[in-house]
Amino acid sequence: MKQNLSFKTLQIPAFRYFLTTRIFLTFALQMQAVIVGWEIYKLTKDPFSLGLIGLAEAIPAISIALYAGHIADIKNKKTILIIALMAMILCSMGLAFFTSNYSQSSMADTQTVWFIYGFIFLSGFARGFYAPSSFSILSQLVPREILTYASTLNSTAWQFAAVAGPALGGLSYAFLGIEKTFIAIVLFSILALLSLFKINIQFEPKTDLREKIIPRLKEGVAFVYHNKVILSALSLDLFSVLFGGATALLPVFADEILKTGPEGLGLLRAAPSMGAVITMIILSFNKTIKNAGSILIKAVAAFGVCMILFGLSENFYLSLFLLFLSGAFDSISVIIRSNILQIHTPDEMRGRVSAVNTIFIGSSNEIGAFESGLAARLMGTVNSVVFGGIMTLGIVAITQMKAKQLKALVFNH
Repeated sequence: MKQNLSFKTLQIPAFRYFLTTRIFLTFALQMQAVIVGWEIYKLTKDPFSLGLIGLAEAIPAISIALYAGHIADIKNKKTILIIALMAMILCSMGLAFFTSNYSQSSMADTQTVWFIYGFIFLSGFARGFYAPSSFSILSQLVPREILTYASTLNSTAWQFAAVAGPALGGLSYAFLGIEKTFIAIVLFSILALLSLFKINIQFEPKTDLREKIIPRLKEGVAFVYHNKVILSALSLDLFSVLFGGATALLPVFADEILKTGPEGLGLLRAAPSMGAVITMIILSFNKTIKNAGSILIKAVAAFGVCMILFGLSENFYLSLFLLFLSGAFDSISVIIRSNILQIHTPDEMRGRVSAVNTIFIGSSNEIGAFESGLAARLMGTVNSVVFGGIMTLGIVAITQMKAKQLKALVFNH
């Protein structure tokens, strides 16, 4: 039955174009993240500079998130996505120019680094608008009875692109150079834009919407705060990503600990997504997560253990395997959280609730990158990752004791 519903979801043209956009854009952004991280570390040799990449993107994304969610609820979501994606393409073109051999030959390394941070900062605004519109448009593409399947397939598509993107980004950087790699990134982004144009949905202006913006923003925040299942799931994911992630420090592991170079960095970045995409495919077509709350808590705990062991590993293949497992466990968390948001959020509040989700989860990746860079500077790279894994287990223990409604959550498909 589940297989039939999943295939039925894929037969909807607008949803297929949406997935295509998701894949190409994720492909481009993942490639860009790999080469920007490597380039920054190559220029600075400072793990804290890797953390600043996350901070540069998080500040604008957080600052604009609630307003962007409000706009997503009252404006044409497709138009917002198109404008945001075009802005991302311009930022990628700016990064391409200022990291090119021509530009770097005429500027000091410090100038190049600050230009990189500047374009990442600008792209953070674009991604801040893109995220809530992308989340809330999903309910317009498929019937509500198959929304959870669409949400799972959407997450799977992201993970699929996140497998190939980092690997190709690292290999392309190592063998073709940064200039040709950025050309590929821009081309993938343009393909995403062309696919987005093909999505055919009707927009009905909400001319009767007379509430002022501040009360509407407060309404979105209050909805999340009073829905204990959503709040508990977001809080658990927030703190586990904030402390448990090691992605920002992978250039240090690739260069100094595992000695693999940029091509190895690409594989390290791809390993969690490989674990995630395999897990998501299995869950999409074969298994139903019933005792979702307790499974979510166990998955986050397993993720924390993987991070501790990864931090201690000095073997490249063992590190790859541990990152693979961490992605598998994290994907379970992503699917459960996405389904909770899709099921428990009214249509008229999807943009604002997604904005709160962006603050909790989307930006926690970037803030977590900053935390990782700062912790690495203060206590060393390995110790910072082990510390983060231990903190994740502590957060899981607190959730296990306090979040009774989340633990009791059951999905009935």
